[in-house]
Amino acid sequence: MLSQQRLDAFEAMLAAALEEYDTVQGKMEQLKSQGRERSATFRQLMAQKLTLQAMLARYRAYGLLD
Repeated sequence: MLSQQRLDAFEAMLAAALEEYDTVQGKMEQLKSQGRERSATFRQLMAQKLTLQAMLARYRAYGLLD
């Protein structure tokens, strides 16, 4: 059984991952509007976004995220 402390930590981690995903996506949109889709920064953000997508997909698969 999960303790309340572990459950709170999970909820905080999930909220942080969702916030980070939104932040990364916003930065990517900004770079894209500047025509910088081929920049190193854009590519790093893409890798970060894909990592976060995979993590969030697992949460969804286990019914932990809508």
